[in-house]
Order: sequence, then C-alpha cells, then structure tokens
Amino acid sequence: MTKDFLASHAELLVYRLAMDAAMQVYNLSLEFPDTERTLLTEQILKSSRSVCANFAEAWQKRRYRGAFVAKLNEVEAEAAETQTWIEIAMFCEYVDLAAGRELLHQYNTILAAIARLIQSADAWVVSS
Repeated sequence: MTKDFLASHAELLVYRLAMDAAMQVYNLSLEFPDTERTLLTEQILKSSRSVCANFAEAWQKRRYRGAFVAKLNEVEAEAAETQTWIEIAMFCEYVDLAAGRELLHQYNTILAAIARLIQSADAWVVSS
C-alpha cells in the first residue's frame, strides 16, 4: 500500500498501533488510585491520546513537508512523554511490570515507525 492508495491516516499500521496502545493505557489507568486522578491519570491519558490526534493532524499536513515533519516530531514527543508516565506508574506499582514493559515496547515501536516516516517524508508529501 502506498500513499496514493490510502484513504486516511487510520489505514497506517503505526496509527492503529498508537490507538491500541492508547486504549491499553486507558484500561490500565482505570486501576490507578483516586489520588492520582488529577495528576498521573489525566497526564497519561492526555499524552497517549495526543499521539493519535497529532498523527492525524500530521497526515493532513502532508502538502507541506516542513509542517508534516514538525507535527510528526510532536507525535514523537507525546509518545516519549507517555513512556515516562508509564514508567512512573510502574515505579508507583500501579501497573504490573510485565504490562508496563509491553506498553513501553509498543511505544518504542511507534517511535521507530514515526522516525522512519520522518526520514522518508518526501515520499509521503502530496502535491497541492
């Protein structure tokens, strides 16, 4: 499948991985203590969802290479932030170590895919 045959960003594997990871984060956050509702829970949900939302925005900015790459950089930043919140949840023992490690691995995969998209940005930019 190439860029010419994709109807939307949702068809890309990296987006589907990010959405799946965001839903896993959501399900894990349901077990966080109430004392973390305004701190850890809100932050981890916001950053994990921002990975998906910023990717959708990046996809729509493919007419301009610079805008596309800049938005993909935001996706990377949100994914890295999510990893940090996952690690904090693991240290606080709110998340099982195995589940936390699996999520960290998923975000590493997402980060690697975004890096590849940035490296090959010219191939994804569409002409106006």
